[in-house]
Amino acid sequence: MSFAVGGLLLNESVEVARLHAPSEPWDATLHRALEKGITSLPKVASRRRTLREIVNRISTLDEEELVHLVECADRQDQQALLWLSICRAYRFVREFATEVIHERFLSFQFELPLDSFNVLFSAKAEWEEGLAGIRPTTRAKLRQVLFRMMREANVLSSDNRILSAHVSPRLKSLLSRKCPQDLVLFPGLTRDGGAP
Repeated sequence: MSFAVGGLLLNESVEVARLHAPSEPWDATLHRALEKGITSLPKVASRRRTLREIVNRISTLDEEELVHLVECADRQDQQALLWLSICRAYRFVREFATEVIHERFLSFQFELPLDSFNVLFSAKAEWEEGLAGIRPTTRAKLRQVLFRMMREANVLSSDNRILSAHVSPRLKSLLSRKCPQDLVLFPGLTRDGGAP
């Protein structure tokens, strides 16, 4: 649950993705990003933690998705790809997107109350020891960061209403072809519960 670092980190993520060479280990990309000063955080430990988080996320994207992120994507597609990378990197975020956001969107319940996080977290914590051990203050921070990321990714409006996803036809085609089950992470991209 290390997603408590920052928000979507869009600009920094695109820069790190731009630095990455296709056959290069992600640790080498992380090292170069640190050397180049991709983030402007004042402390070295904070820069390292943030860049590690970015690498953890964007390393879930395949080569074609990374190329789209860096070379082809407009801002909306960049936001969508980073949301996708977060959902892939963190099972809890993916489950929140599918079990809460997607289901509420399908049932026309567009308002997303903050408590929806607490309800899912509590349900998951009953079965997962790691979640059960998270302190209430950390849990509140995770909720705050997740809602911030969803707003920055245009999944949620500033008043916590679920927004219909708008991605380019090229990105939708890419996702449909490579990993159609990921479309469910974007409200409104599927006609029903899962099939594109």
